[in-house]
Amino acid sequence: MPEKQDITDLCARTESYLREHLLPFWIERSLDKEAGGFLTYFDRDGKPTGDGTKTFLMQIRMLYTMASTHRLGYGDGRCGELATIGADFILEHYWDDEYEGWIWIADRFGQPLYTGKVGYGQCFAIYAFSEYFLATGDPRGRDAAERTYAAMSKHMADTRHGGFLEIMQRDWQPERPGTGGGDRKSMDVHMHMMEALTTLYEMTGSPTHRRRLLEVIDLIIGRMLHPEYGTGYVQFSFDFEPLPAILFDAEWGRDAQPEDGPAWPLNHTSYGHNVEFAWLLLHAADVLGKPRSDYANVVKRNVDNCVQYGIDWELGGVYVEGPHDSPPTITEKQFWQQAEVLVGMLDAYALFGDEVYWRAFQNIYDFVFTRFVNMAAGGEWYERVDRHGTPIDDALGHEWKISYHTVRAMVQVVRRLRSLSGQ
Repeated sequence: MPEKQDITDLCARTESYLREHLLPFWIERSLDKEAGGFLTYFDRDGKPTGDGTKTFLMQIRMLYTMASTHRLGYGDGRCGELATIGADFILEHYWDDEYEGWIWIADRFGQPLYTGKVGYGQCFAIYAFSEYFLATGDPRGRDAAERTYAAMSKHMADTRHGGFLEIMQRDWQPERPGTGGGDRKSMDVHMHMMEALTTLYEMTGSPTHRRRLLEVIDLIIGRMLHPEYGTGYVQFSFDFEPLPAILFDAEWGRDAQPEDGPAWPLNHTSYGHNVEFAWLLLHAADVLGKPRSDYANVVKRNVDNCVQYGIDWELGGVYVEGPHDSPPTITEKQFWQQAEVLVGMLDAYALFGDEVYWRAFQNIYDFVFTRFVNMAAGGEWYERVDRHGTPIDDALGHEWKISYHTVRAMVQVVRRLRSLSGQ
């Protein structure tokens, strides 16, 4: 078992990195002084690439980062200032006055480029604007979160089968089937809706928001996890029949194409998403005032699956994804899985007391700081590396890889290490 002093020292080292390197990377680089909002495209040297396209996701996640760090006392007020600048830009350019909801992509100056409604983005609007209100008291944050919730309830909720649609046209009609995403639902959207509703309920204390949060939790646990292994499927039909996952036309990532063709095998799960879901579920329980033990079995099955199949015990780090019940078929490693599993393993260690979770945390932590973190360029993480840690995609920022996973993970790791050390 780790010694208390070792945990204290690790906490201090992590917080120093967060305060002196990672957070300043974004505070100093991201503000678009000419057009407003944030610029988030940075090469491996931390230099701007010149791309000014502004996806809603990058803007709303930057708002979340700046608001959440300000709320916890980081940034000497600068994070709060940047959060307000981000809110100004988002509120001016992305809300659809005619049809409600948030459009998906704008150019550098906020002119719409893609006006469709992506469910993922609506979730993050609730999440980030709730956090912004809690951090700053700006009433625009509460208003934006609540009107997003209203629009989502009116247009995005599936009143026949439950849950929420994935990708919609500007007027909220489902996009075309297949790669258009109009006939699918995903674990991703529902997990982030749970995350968003947790913070919305923390902000409002509304019984309606509480009921909706509990509804989403029950839906995920009851319909979206593998009945035998307890790990998450990726995509579903409207009535929650698991489907082989595909990439959508309106996708925003830079993930590798599936090795077996246009769709991933049905027997396929994401270790990062599973453990992220586990720790977000525990946080939701805390906000709801429910004992963490209520969800211990769900959490344990997901973290244990990651420990067994997702951790590279030889070379370090978390693999991207693989089958529910056997070792991974894709052995590269992406930044965000490392970030989320760091947090989840600390929660598992605190909840269950098994040293294997601490060893998993230490394994990933060491791999991150030796293979992902680019200290020479300011301290942000590479996008993706191979199994040995050689960069495959060495971008430090782009259309969706920004501060959200890395900064949030370090903030949450510090909080958990403080608790474990008795601080």
